[in-house]
Parts: sequence; structure tokens; C-alpha cells
Amino acid sequence: MDTRNESNHAAERAPLPVAFFGIAVGILALAGAWRAAAKIWTLPHAVPVMLTAGALALWIALMAAYAHKWLTHRDDAIAEMRHPVQSSFAALAPVSTLLAAQAVQAYSHGLAIALFAIGALSQLALGAYLHGRVWQGGRKPELTTPAMYLPTVAPSFVAATAAAGLGWTQLGAIFFGAGVFSWLAIESMILHRAAVHDPLPEALRPSLGIQLAPPVVGGVSYLAITHGVPDVFAYMLLGYGLYQALMLSRLVPWIRQQAFAPSYWAFSFGVAALPTMAIRMVERGATGAMELLALGLFLAGNVVIGILIAGTIRAMLNGKLLPFQPAQVKQA
Repeated sequence: MDTRNESNHAAERAPLPVAFFGIAVGILALAGAWRAAAKIWTLPHAVPVMLTAGALALWIALMAAYAHKWLTHRDDAIAEMRHPVQSSFAALAPVSTLLAAQAVQAYSHGLAIALFAIGALSQLALGAYLHGRVWQGGRKPELTTPAMYLPTVAPSFVAATAAAGLGWTQLGAIFFGAGVFSWLAIESMILHRAAVHDPLPEALRPSLGIQLAPPVVGGVSYLAITHGVPDVFAYMLLGYGLYQALMLSRLVPWIRQQAFAPSYWAFSFGVAALPTMAIRMVERGATGAMELLALGLFLAGNVVIGILIAGTIRAMLNGKLLPFQPAQVKQA
């Protein structure tokens, strides 16, 4: 008897988790880092173009898969949106849309505006809905994770960068302000939870990778809405981002007690945004050590995201990328 066939009747692949949008965000952000790098270094022109095309294709595929989930596994999608942690990752859908808007700006201004409008409006609606639940209280400390940044902080900063790229600097500054003050308020909650409550469960520890993103994604946004040689505040944001990277490096052995899973893509946005910020600063006139730092961060970012890509491909080939769930039994 073929036990594999028997097990296939008993179980089926789970629908796409909304957290998979973290993969699209990471690849789109990496493509953005390459586009920035091509402006200050001599790089093969085809690399950022191919990365951008591949990232957009992946984003479209994930959007289609997530829409299919709402059509065919609606109960699962609703349960995910009601979950106090998993629901935060739904914000990565508008974040990736806003990153896609940045990616297509050089090719189609009209399409970039359309994607920006969709991403910005959806992030405002989703952010108000998800963050509004926090204001209603009753959240358990163990469910307070860096994923809380996603509904408000991440999309606000990315919307600021996208708006500035379209020439709407004042609108970008408004989004930047929303992101900064949301970040400061939420970070205090996360640090309090980490300091006085039990350690994060192993399955949630990769979410700490999100902690790197706010200062450097915000730094990219700040550079987008300002002009001239980077000022002290830009260096302050970069410095805090570098410190967060140092802290996360120290915690890697503790975080890696959780076997590789797509949740590790939580690191990717910050890992790609950190070199992007440094590169933008060099482009704006920063010299000396900043030039070496930008190059080192760019190389390190590519290595880290390369490891994430390799781990994801290995999980996919081993049939472990998507978990199995019990098949629905049809009543006679």
C-alpha cells in the first residue's frame, strides 16, 4: 500500500499564510538597494533590472495566491485576520504594494501613482483597524511582539518614500510623522514586554528581526523627504539602526533555536533597508568612513538575504515550506 497517497487523502497543503508577504517585501527591498547602489558604484545594469522584475513577479504571484485564499479558504483567512499576531502581517500586503510602486516609478509614472494610491489607502484602513484593537485593551503580554510595528510604522515609512518619489514631499512628510511617533510609542511597549515578562516562545523569536526595520526604513524615508548633505538626524537614525543590528547579531544563537521557517524573512526588510540608507547618504554627499560602511552593509545584506532565499528553496524542495492541514471530510 502506498502510504503517501493515503496521507494525501488525509491532509492537504495549508493555504498561503499572510506572513509570506514578508518574502515579497524582502526581495523588493533588496531590488531597491541594488537600484540605489547602481547610482554610486559601477554595477552590471542588468542585475537591478532583473531583480526588480523578479521581485515584481513574486509580488504578483503572492497577491494572486492570497486572493485565492480568500476565495477558497475564507474561514482560514478570517481566522488569521482575527489572530492578535498573525493579523499584523496582513499589513505587508500594502507595504509590498507601496514598494512595487517605487519599483515601477522609472518605467510607468501612471502605474506608480495607481499602486501608491492602492497601497496607501489600504494601509490606512488596515492600520486603523488593526491598531485600533490595541487601543481597546485586553492584549496578553506574550502576544506583544515586533509584529506590532507592521500595521502602522512600516507602511507609513514606505508610503513616505513612495510619495516623495512621486514628487509629493509634503504628503511624504505627513506619512513620515505618522511612522515616527507610532514607532516610538510601540517600541516602548515591546521593550517593556521583553524586559519584565517571559521570553518569547521559540516560534515567535524570528519576529525580532522586524526590530531592525523602523530606524533604517524610516531613515530611507527621511532622506527621501529632505535634500542636501545628510544631517545629524539622518546619522542618528543610522546609528540606532546599526545598534539594533548589533543587538540582533548577539541574539542570533537564541533566535535560531527555532528551525528555519519563512518567519525568518522578518529580518529581510531591515537587512535590505540598512545598506540602502547608507548608500543614499553616500549619494547625498557623505564621504570617508560612510563609503566603506555602505559597501560593507551592501555586501552583508546580500549575503543574509541570499541565506534566506537558499533556506526557502530548500524548505520548498523538501515539501516543508507550507504545512499540511487535515483535509475537510465531506459528509455523505
